[in-house]
Amino acid sequence: MRIAEVLLADFEAEISNTRRTLERVPDDQPKYKPHEKSMSLGKLAMHCATLPLFGYYILEDDGMDFMEPKRPHVPLEFTGHAHCLEELDKSAQQCRDALGRASDEHMLVKWPFRAGPQVLSDAPRLRTYRMMFFNHLVHHTAQLGVYLRLLQLPVPALYGPSADEQWTPR
Repeated sequence: MRIAEVLLADFEAEISNTRRTLERVPDDQPKYKPHEKSMSLGKLAMHCATLPLFGYYILEDDGMDFMEPKRPHVPLEFTGHAHCLEELDKSAQQCRDALGRASDEHMLVKWPFRAGPQVLSDAPRLRTYRMMFFNHLVHHTAQLGVYLRLLQLPVPALYGPSADEQWTPR
């Protein structure tokens, strides 16, 4: 089995979890923040929806420099959860397609991640994909679950039952 096939199974499960969480984000509270240092609900939701683009960039590009980006800035303007879900579908499809094309050799090539002269990471693409995109997505989807709880909204059962619903393996 290819590396990408294993990653793709995990990817599909986490995109499903992210989708189920984004479906519950209310349209009327995009500026809600649980703390002054927190990201707003709308911005966090859009960040989750567009994070698969980062996975796509890791899979398609030879590296990234934050100080000199080659890709356009993705606006995180929340206009409703329907738009958020559309963005998730688009970004997930791009990442899914790139993952499907990725050979084991491609996944083992180093992927330099920089901020100008500072090297943030020079790990193989596989590790960078897992750490900088995949774990990042899981983290922020979980954050959204906390926001939902604080807003008294039902939290989806993602890895087991939540206080609001039973879990069924997907």
